[in-house]
Amino acid sequence: QVQLVESGGGLVQAGGSLRLSCAPSGRTFSSAAMGWFRQAPGKEREFVASISWTGGTTYYADSVKGRFTISRDNAKNTVYLQMNSLKPDDTAVYYCAGKRTPVAGPTSLYDYWGQGTQVTVSS
Repeated sequence: QVQLVESGGGLVQAGGSLRLSCAPSGRTFSSAAMGWFRQAPGKEREFVASISWTGGTTYYADSVKGRFTISRDNAKNTVYLQMNSLKPDDTAVYYCAGKRTPVAGPTSLYDYWGQGTQVTVSS
């Protein structure tokens, strides 16, 4: 079973930036689309962004468009989420997810999940 490991979360002031990273543990992804989701306290998990295997196709939630950027480095087997202009509403546990297909969008069902990393944005 593939395990995903996220890193890079933390506490930041509003307007600041963070970069999250995600890599599989013990295995190299092959032709896998990757995504980021988040879950705030008392709310359902929601889609944030996804990227195709080649990196040529990306999707973003409307709430993060223009502020967040998803990218990947297949040579390093790592996916990133660059988060700029952070707002208190971005506070959540952020999860990395993988899918055994080259492309996945906002409503796709993902096959692998990480344990999550906490992002807290103070006002």
